[in-house]
Amino acid sequence: MNKPQPPKAKKNPQTLEIHNHVRIDDYFWLNDRENPEVIAYLNAENEYYQAMTAPTKVLQDDLYTEMKSRIKEDDASVPYLYNGYIYSTRFESGKDYPIYTRKKESVDAKEELLFDCNVLAEGHSYFQLSGMSISEDNQWVSFGIDSVSRRQYTIQIKNLITGEILPYKIENTTAGGTWSSCGKYLFYCRKDPKTLRAASIYRHELGTDPSSDIRVYFEDDDTFDVSLYKSKSRKYIIIASESTLTSEYQLLPANTPTAAFSLFQKRTRGLEYSVSHYGSHFYIVTNLEGATNFKLMKTPETKTTKENWVDVLPHREEVLLEGIDLFSDFLVVSERSEGLNKIRIMRWDGSQDYYLPFQSETYTAYTTTNLDFDTEILRYAYQSLATPASVIDFNMVTQEQKVLKEQAVLGGKFDKSNYIEERVWATARDGVKIPISMVYHKTTKKNGTHPLLQYAYGSYGVTIEPYFSSTRLSLLDRGFIYAIAHIRGGEDLGRTWYENGKMLHKMNTFTDFIDCSRFLIDEKYTTAAHLYAEGGSAGGLLMGVIINHNPELYKGVIAQVPFVDVVTTMLDDTIPLTTGEYDEWGNPNEKIYYDYMLSYSPYDNVKAQEYPHLYISTGLHDSQVQYWEPAKWVAKLRELKTDSNYLFLDTNMDTGHGGASGRFEALKEVAKEFAFLLDLEKIES
Repeated sequence: MNKPQPPKAKKNPQTLEIHNHVRIDDYFWLNDRENPEVIAYLNAENEYYQAMTAPTKVLQDDLYTEMKSRIKEDDASVPYLYNGYIYSTRFESGKDYPIYTRKKESVDAKEELLFDCNVLAEGHSYFQLSGMSISEDNQWVSFGIDSVSRRQYTIQIKNLITGEILPYKIENTTAGGTWSSCGKYLFYCRKDPKTLRAASIYRHELGTDPSSDIRVYFEDDDTFDVSLYKSKSRKYIIIASESTLTSEYQLLPANTPTAAFSLFQKRTRGLEYSVSHYGSHFYIVTNLEGATNFKLMKTPETKTTKENWVDVLPHREEVLLEGIDLFSDFLVVSERSEGLNKIRIMRWDGSQDYYLPFQSETYTAYTTTNLDFDTEILRYAYQSLATPASVIDFNMVTQEQKVLKEQAVLGGKFDKSNYIEERVWATARDGVKIPISMVYHKTTKKNGTHPLLQYAYGSYGVTIEPYFSSTRLSLLDRGFIYAIAHIRGGEDLGRTWYENGKMLHKMNTFTDFIDCSRFLIDEKYTTAAHLYAEGGSAGGLLMGVIINHNPELYKGVIAQVPFVDVVTTMLDDTIPLTTGEYDEWGNPNEKIYYDYMLSYSPYDNVKAQEYPHLYISTGLHDSQVQYWEPAKWVAKLRELKTDSNYLFLDTNMDTGHGGASGRFEALKEVAKEFAFLLDLEKIES
């Protein structure tokens, strides 16, 4: 039988010139999703991928069945109380989408159906309901639907008394809405139709034609996005304007919805802050006065500018202040030190100040749904690489806790004592210590013979927590070690950790990952013949860089929706998200940033050399990393690489950045990735 031949994309050279420097992009033409030749090329790549992986189809199906069997299909969230109603989300056996319900005052009350997304999703290959917001009189709910996967939501409004959905739609929004106190007005955010930037806040009057909605704010700086929310006190509707480095907030009393918003504190480049309201004060988490890791301040309601802010919790060099939860008697502070979450509980009167005790070597813990001021109960979640996620109610007075739910892992085989968790520290080439969180089966010996999957993200200050995954067990039980490298560019070790992995320090992100790989090999966790790497989006950029620099370290690489055409994308301000990214990557219209980006951009640095086996996935409708970035990358790799290793481009023609929307359909995508790894390891079942 003839071996399937990979597609060969045509070359149509496009000259790109800036700063007296010329680049020739042979595959620039792929950036037109309306071009039938583009669709034909993507389909040809899909057909090649399917043909080449046909021998693993049984394995994919087995993995899918195995992973699905661990999931409790008839599952429900822990209910929470809000404004007189108990809300819950559940899944039913065999169904992909959630069902949202509520009960009045008691769990024994009659259930009211809010939404059955399985019904709403019928006829759609992709479906997402988001941004559910209920009016204070409990009569109306606004909600957003995306059936394309470009995160352009259509808002609709449902009458919860009659069950009627009002006969009009509000298009091109961010999904969420915020109600005035009277329930007559809904505030929402609309996107720019081309760049998809969240740019405008509108006020909608219930029952009127959305074409007459009033725009109450427009953000004219295209490096900022806007959002809005209601304070926990329900007293204020708040507009947030934010860029990577700068914040600005505006306030409106929720009981005067037609009045004008007032400025909280005028934007000052580099000043970041967020606001919460309690009593007669606002509480502000901010980097004011050089507080790199942030501090907590407060100010009277009537005097909100920064000269009135006073310290509540001062800045600490080794502790990152991540957020707060306010209660009538307690202040709860979410911190991070030495890379681990800490939850601090303080009485306002100073009589108690303590931390929740966590004993694991590596874990993640965070506060969850805490909507009530007047309670002694803090709800938080806890999990680790080997411990399923738990939702816990903690009594802040008695310090007693109750586990409300632990994620069920079905199948009868799971026992968390069968898995070993470790946190180790690799030394980067500049001497900095990089934490790595790992998990593996207790029968897996540290002798260098086992396969290891190394994951990282490393951008935007995003911390990749050591989280539990029931799907990951399919690798661990087959002898894989799983490692998360907490590289610079995230905020794992504080704000400086992020600052040292962005802009003109971005190379630290890539070299940290490579140095962690070398450490794992040197410490005999694995060898280059069994080391695999995985990353998505900006983590896909990471994958592109490491295989250009050190392809010999990796047997195979998974790059999901990878951001790999950095220079061209960042020079095109019509592409969604570009202008808001300048403070993350730099603006290549300035030569210093252009040269630096060009030095690492994966697409621009593909060369004639051997590359690892590659599985690359994307979505045709991706609004964050356009499909043509991985498509161009694959075309260029096919042209230049000197090996015969796998190179797969798998394009989901129905989805965008997040992949499939159904909980079981998403497992099929994971099964593809795992089958790719197991096939390379010659593990057949």
